[in-house]
Amino acid sequence: MARWTTPCIVACWLLVADPAGWAAGLGSGRRDGASAACVRCHEPEAKILTGVMASRSGERAFADRAFGKEGKRFFAESCGGCHVTACADCHGKEPHSGARPDDGVCLRCHRGDSAGWEFEGKAVREDNVRYRRGATSQGEPFLHMLPDLHFERGMTCADCHPMSSLHLGKRGARTCRGCHRSVPARSPEHAIARHLETMACVACHAAWSSQEYGTFLIKTATAAQDEAFAALPTWGPWRKSAQLKRQDAPPLGLNAEGLVAPIRPRYVLFVTDPARGWENRLVAAEWRAFAPHTVRRGGVACGGCHDNRSRFILESDADRLYLLDKDGLPIRSYWNREGQRVVNGAFLPAGRFAAMNRRTPEFTRQEVREWQKVLEHAATRSRR
Repeated sequence: MARWTTPCIVACWLLVADPAGWAAGLGSGRRDGASAACVRCHEPEAKILTGVMASRSGERAFADRAFGKEGKRFFAESCGGCHVTACADCHGKEPHSGARPDDGVCLRCHRGDSAGWEFEGKAVREDNVRYRRGATSQGEPFLHMLPDLHFERGMTCADCHPMSSLHLGKRGARTCRGCHRSVPARSPEHAIARHLETMACVACHAAWSSQEYGTFLIKTATAAQDEAFAALPTWGPWRKSAQLKRQDAPPLGLNAEGLVAPIRPRYVLFVTDPARGWENRLVAAEWRAFAPHTVRRGGVACGGCHDNRSRFILESDADRLYLLDKDGLPIRSYWNREGQRVVNGAFLPAGRFAAMNRRTPEFTRQEVREWQKVLEHAATRSRR
């Protein structure tokens, strides 16, 4: 039988005797009332109330980088919606009811083009009103995509992101190799030692991810502009749109550990504000290394990475489809690294890309082996 200490009894008494005060204390985000009572018993978890989910330090830093001295105002107006301010934000007003927070609690904030939606096989739709239809989640329409294999097997967010990982400030306590300690050598890709030594697992096993290229914010100044942009979603006083949204294999770069990993723009941000005289002003051109929650069996073929310049943000002018500079934008291409950076890693060095495309005898042997495996699989399926 659990041992009830005086602080626990006090916490439960506060909930029963003064539920309004309990809710107010939690909603305030202060270390008083119910939150203070919670952490008397759950002291390590108190770090969540001052950690990144509460402080949104990453988002605040981005706002400062993009908007300079106006960054704090921009954050307050446009980015302040998803904060953990108190225990009740995730655990509700009856934390000892026996029910643990489910994935729906996580998805209140981790929605849209974040990992939560991807895990369940949901991708954001285009901003134009003609695409804003179909099934919705958290009030937003989405595209049906392949979910993560782990979701199909019944796993939840907490299986990889337990409470201990959150209050210790880690992004995730469990990694791919933490559960999958060995990999099948029969796979041609796994047979190449350099793949296992230099690549994050999701570089090959993430089937897709949501990506947004060219995020545009406009602050309207006239009634006509209000009407013209009324269908677009809002970021505080701004209207937001994206030039292009993709749901496919993400580009690759290097993560903070130096491993080849998926990267995506977060954000390449253009701002129009007539009051400031800004028209499509580039305020940020930042990418982030990340781990898509869209893991599937298998992976891309050799050509998905090798000899694929755009996959590593090395697009040549001959391959350009979006002539951004011709439209007056200050960058040539979203897939050309000039003028852009990865804030928690790096773009793959051009010399390393050249080295990985040398047609050595071993490269050719493994490429042939991969295609043999594909043909064997196709023949097996055709006989059924």
